Amino acid sequence: MSHLEDTIIAIRLADESDAQSLTRLAGLDSARVPEDPLLLGLLDGRVVVALSLSAGTVIADPFTPTLDLVALVRQRSERLGVGAAASSTRRRWSSMRPALGRLA
Repeated sequence: MSHLEDTIIAIRLADESDAQSLTRLAGLDSARVPEDPLLLGLLDGRVVVALSLSAGTVIADPFTPTLDLVALVRQRSERLGVGAAASSTRRRWSSMRPALGRLA
């Protein structure tokens, strides 16, 4: 990989063509491929993060700095309003509504 300013970051949904990359990534992370559907984080076209939109589980390349990309992928899943991450956010806001109403 080149300098950070030259790195291309992409986030997208996984499809059938990603099977080999996901198997490789799961092997690197000593984990199973997470449950579909998956949101992927790519660096320079290489899959380094996979987030299950249904279960919220993540696998990541342990040999690549992925902490920030995992955060971006989680944030993107919340903005899409799907899956475990979005459900968790909705639950947090729902639990705050009664308290917010008392403030008004």
